[in-house]
Amino acid sequence: MTLNRSDRLRRHAVQACVLAAGLWFSSSAWSIDPPQLPQDNSSLSKTNFAIARLHDITNRASELAVQALSMLGINYRYGGTSPDTGLDCSGLVQYVFKEAWGTDLPRTAVEISRVGEKIGKGELQPGDLVFYNTLRRGFSHVGIYLGDGKFIHSPSAGGQVRIEDMDVAYWKKRFNGARRIAADESETK
Repeated sequence: MTLNRSDRLRRHAVQACVLAAGLWFSSSAWSIDPPQLPQDNSSLSKTNFAIARLHDITNRASELAVQALSMLGINYRYGGTSPDTGLDCSGLVQYVFKEAWGTDLPRTAVEISRVGEKIGKGELQPGDLVFYNTLRRGFSHVGIYLGDGKFIHSPSAGGQVRIEDMDVAYWKKRFNGARRIAADESETK
């Protein structure tokens, strides 16, 4: 069964909400303290609270994460810059930042690697960019950090936008650095 773009976006919006709620409650994923759960231990109360907190998320990084998660399942396409026709790694990052923040980023991973502030792996926060050496040259691949050691990216020919664990040996060995883009950086008016 082939889903059209709006069906895929609806399906992934639900997945994005679930993951965003999970990231919100993961103390390692956010730089702010997670909210306190209500004293009432009923499942309904916790569910209602989680939904209410999800609606309250205004953190700019969460805008990036939710926008990126809405791209899950989009086909990889070399040079692709649109979810309608497919995205490559830098096309995904460029598209997500434009949609979430109105920020124009350069076209290639190596060009994007020169924008923003260089940060260490231990400083990563959701919305930061992670770079990898996948083509025997520095900064040949880029993804968006989601928190809890996970990042989202558009992998390669035949693949789809997906979430990966940075601690998998393949990615760990190829990690090339990270950057933090300010919400107003390269913004177009």
